[in-house]
Amino acid sequence: MPKLFLASGIFHPEPGGPSTYLKTILPALQAADWDLRVLTYGNDLANSYPYPLTRIKRQQLLLRYSRYALAAQRHLAWADLVFAQTIDLPLWGARRLPRVVKVVGDQAWERCVRKGWIPPEIGLDEFQHYAGAARVTWQKRARSRQIRAMDAVIVPSNYLKRMVASWGVEPAKIHLIHNALSPPAAPGQSKEEIRSDLGWPDRPTLVTVARLQPWKGIDHLLAAISGMPDLCLVVVGDGPDRSRLERLAQPLGDRVLFTGQLASDEAHRLMVAADGLALYSGYEGLSHTVLESLHLGTPVLASDKGGNSELVRQGLNGVLVPHVDMAALRRGIQELLQRRDEFAENCRAGLERFSFTTMVEETDALLKSLL
Repeated sequence: MPKLFLASGIFHPEPGGPSTYLKTILPALQAADWDLRVLTYGNDLANSYPYPLTRIKRQQLLLRYSRYALAAQRHLAWADLVFAQTIDLPLWGARRLPRVVKVVGDQAWERCVRKGWIPPEIGLDEFQHYAGAARVTWQKRARSRQIRAMDAVIVPSNYLKRMVASWGVEPAKIHLIHNALSPPAAPGQSKEEIRSDLGWPDRPTLVTVARLQPWKGIDHLLAAISGMPDLCLVVVGDGPDRSRLERLAQPLGDRVLFTGQLASDEAHRLMVAADGLALYSGYEGLSHTVLESLHLGTPVLASDKGGNSELVRQGLNGVLVPHVDMAALRRGIQELLQRRDEFAENCRAGLERFSFTTMVEETDALLKSLL
């Protein structure tokens, strides 16, 4: 049985696409005869998993980094293959093992945004050609160097495949394996019944589900609905941008609800209860949230960034909106609400391209080809 060391920065039940991906695919890889061990950052939580899981507490940077490195050495001595979910992990072992990384964004850009090293209007696409200060250039070079050193790179969308190639990665190393998930179970209630249980007012309501980061565009959604007095917005999720967003939402009163992080089945109930899902982010690799919403029959309004256009078909199952264009965003919201029933009927059209079984089989085959 081949031994797979899974190295990550976050893990279930923390929010985010990598957490969702790992929680679903790892049991399937076990069923495909992989012996798994997982190492991640995070606090010890009362969750059990069918494989060994080590969490390194997020303490002072140098301390947590060194503890991760020590734990990684033990896993590297045991493993046949390393499957990393991000870069900048201290994976230093005595043996040279085949290494695979999954790329769902540009960590260099994310770090520069968080640190305030680039102007806030510089999006992911613009960042690829942005000539910033020396520390920005260093981040971009370090990212590209680490990705090029991998034996294989998995990307979930054609958008990211093109971006990773632009970093100087050999095309033969880049493998497109679409994100996918088993269709979530529909709640045992109708949209109207759920809304009644939740006490939502009888007004058009959008829901957005995301980790609250600046590039998720929730501030733009708040600005849009400020000029649409009958519209409500439910914000599901938590993250470092929550306090700022709550301050921005105060003038809108009870038209905006922040729920915090919810269990997936409760988030799915809110998606079904809503008139549409809004994801107006500055970038997406290939959004699990959009996939969930479409599987549940809830149409989507999304930015035209990243992999969103590979999921949302304009005028069929939702609306794609230029980013950032506030007038277009308001028009898109109006179109989504006016054509909601029409879009809902077509939500599942084309989702067969994003088969969970196919994702597992392609991932399993790629990993085993490197042994």
